[in-house]
Amino acid sequence: MVKIEVRTGEARRVQSFLEQRIYEYNAAVTGYHDAESFHALHRNGSGKIIAGVCGYTWGGCCHIAYLWVSDAERGNGLGSAMLDAVEHHALQKNSTFVWLSTHTFQAPGFYSRRGYVRIATIAGYPKAHASMIYVKQLQVRR
Repeated sequence: MVKIEVRTGEARRVQSFLEQRIYEYNAAVTGYHDAESFHALHRNGSGKIIAGVCGYTWGGCCHIAYLWVSDAERGNGLGSAMLDAVEHHALQKNSTFVWLSTHTFQAPGFYSRRGYVRIATIAGYPKAHASMIYVKQLQVRR
């Protein structure tokens, strides 16, 4: 019998290792070897990060893993500016769409107003809430 032990504490290091192995496999199978992670930060006058976004492009697609704007800056257009920057970057990388996930208590209305369309919902994640996947088709300029 194989013994598997679930541990905590080293998840980020292990996640990085597993991501690289899965990417190697995916690239070999699809022929897309163009994955590239990205991030953008906005800092206030004293250098403190007040907004940020990160994700990756791969195979003509763009994924936003995290987008955060500090409470004090929400509603001032900073989130839209972050999305604009990512969408521009995605187009430069020949991505045809951007996809992301959000929770019911986060920013689904914001993404909808920005042209993102909900394509899936996972009810009960977390309990009493839901997670949703949104996609925005990009207008590829030729």
